[in-house]
Amino acid sequence: MSEITLKINGQDRAIDVPTDMPLLWALRDILNLTGSKYGCGIGTCGTCTVLVDGSPMRSCVIPAVGLEGREITTIEGLDPTGNHPVQRAWNDEDVPQCGYCQGGQILAASALLENNPNPSDEDINVAMSGVLCRCGTYYRIRKAIKRAAQDISKDGGDA
Repeated sequence: MSEITLKINGQDRAIDVPTDMPLLWALRDILNLTGSKYGCGIGTCGTCTVLVDGSPMRSCVIPAVGLEGREITTIEGLDPTGNHPVQRAWNDEDVPQCGYCQGGQILAASALLENNPNPSDEDINVAMSGVLCRCGTYYRIRKAIKRAAQDISKDGGDA
C-alpha cells in the first residue's frame, strides 16, 4: 500500500492505495467519484477518461500512485452545476442516450476546445476517436462540440 495525495477537482485528497491500483478504481472505490465509468479496462474505449493537467487520459490504465502533483479533473469537477459550455451544449443537442460514455465524451470535448476553440470536423473526429459511443450519437456529439465552440467564442470564455 502507498499513501498518496492526489489533487482532484481542485482539492487535495489523501488516500492509501495499492501501488498498482489504476486511478479509475481509486476514484470510484475510495473517493466515491463514480462519474468515470469502467468500460474495457485496457484504455481503448475512453469511457474512463479524465483530464490530467488538462489532457484526456484513460484512468483505467494509469496507476494512481504516478499522479501525485498532477491536476486531475473528473466529470464531477468540470462544472458541478452542469453549466460548462460543453455540458450545456450536450443537453441542448440531446447527445446522451444511455449516458454511459458521456463523462469521457464531455471531458475529451472540453480538452479539445481548450486547445482548439474552432475545430473542424476532422479535428473533432481525431480528438473524439478514442471515446466510443455504443449508441452511435456521433453526429450529435459533433454538433454539440460546434455549438459549445460558438458559445465560448460569443462569451469570450474558456472551455
